[in-house]
Amino acid sequence: MHPILRRLLLDECQCWDAESKRSYEDLFEKLDTNKDGKVDVAELRAGLTAMGITFRKGAAQKIVASGDQNKDGSLDFNEFSKYLKDHEKKLRLAFKSLDKNNDGRIDASEIQLSLGELGIDISKEEARKILQSIDIDGTMTVDWSEWREHFLFNPATNLEEIIRYWKHSSVLDIGDSLAIPDEFTDEERTTGVWWRQLVAGAMAGAVSRTGTAPLDRMKIFMQVHASKSNKISLVDGFKQMIKEGGFTSLWRGNGVNVLKIAPETAIKFMAYEQYKKLLSSDGEKIQIHQRFMSGSLAGATAQTAIYPLEVMKTRLALRKTGQYSGMLDCARKILKKEGLKAFYKGYVPNILGIIPYAGIDLAVYESLKNAWLSRYAKDTANPGVTVLLGCGTISSTCGQLASYPLALVRTRMQAQASLDKADQATMRSLLSTIIAKEGFFGMYRGILPNFMKVIPAVSISYVVYEYTKNALGIS
Repeated sequence: MHPILRRLLLDECQCWDAESKRSYEDLFEKLDTNKDGKVDVAELRAGLTAMGITFRKGAAQKIVASGDQNKDGSLDFNEFSKYLKDHEKKLRLAFKSLDKNNDGRIDASEIQLSLGELGIDISKEEARKILQSIDIDGTMTVDWSEWREHFLFNPATNLEEIIRYWKHSSVLDIGDSLAIPDEFTDEERTTGVWWRQLVAGAMAGAVSRTGTAPLDRMKIFMQVHASKSNKISLVDGFKQMIKEGGFTSLWRGNGVNVLKIAPETAIKFMAYEQYKKLLSSDGEKIQIHQRFMSGSLAGATAQTAIYPLEVMKTRLALRKTGQYSGMLDCARKILKKEGLKAFYKGYVPNILGIIPYAGIDLAVYESLKNAWLSRYAKDTANPGVTVLLGCGTISSTCGQLASYPLALVRTRMQAQASLDKADQATMRSLLSTIIAKEGFFGMYRGILPNFMKVIPAVSISYVVYEYTKNALGIS
């Protein structure tokens, strides 16, 4: 924090006396640049930035909103000083809850222990990096003045909110992964932030899937039709599809692929919350392995509910021109010719594939992130967006490598209606046939276009997600 603020406010006096009041007045005067007796969001943000204080996006708005008693969009001196006094009291309680041995200082082991009590397992090294981001005098312990200086202008007050701050700014090892649904605080649930984040995620998924749909259709095409005797290259495959149905045929199946995002996301999120409560001892504190199990079970639940759409996506992607007039016509013809069971062809390998994908994705993501932090991070535990996207891309790719043979079998079973009845087979017989006729690499038909779409899919979804969040007012 800037030395000016330290001199103005963070003195040794902790009581509300004339000296403390004067320090608040001096700080208020510096922030009130237009001298109207009030500090608005713009003045607070500019003043704190000028003093060298770093704070999260949206913190200035939240501070003003919390202290603005007369709802005029700004803070007068009384509101300003009352907010700071109340905020300090809450920070004092959070500090005491972390100071396990009551020696007036917080060390790395106390941070590690406190997070563990809340169901968040981190290493000693990660706890040290958190400590370093607060420690001013380099003693590797944090006293009350350093704690207050770090969090005074951050709206986080209780321990759970401060951990949420660390989660966003320091990227803790709490098992976040593309396979595990988002978690939201009580505040985010009550303010409606959670559903806006889900909407942003769904929008990002829709744009990302549409942008990479030709590669997705090529993957399905190669999974079903490519073999040793019928080798299909990317160029030849695209030529065949364009010749048969025109350029727009590259997006066949994308409509239902986008349509299933919203119900799948909603079901997965709701199921995840319920499984967390069932698997954790008190319904709140949850360990990493419980999060993995909850996420896997939630994924299985969502897949069970929307699986008929998965079958339709495969059929529509493989259809020939004029075979189906649309999604409803496809569903009607499948039901009429093959019965209700057809909508769950390939269900078993699909569900079995969730476990290796989710587990490897989670493990690789955390290993890569922690390896980067151990080697390159000096005084922060924040790898940055580029590193996290890179970790996510590699971990997702590794997860796909592990689960791809099951995905291949699932797709072939989903497409069996387009083959002769004599060629239809079970999961076990399909795996045996593929290995016998095409060898080990036969289980990875179509994986090239699948890999090719990972980086653009991650990049598109991230950009769209951020822009959509901003449009929905999420900081």
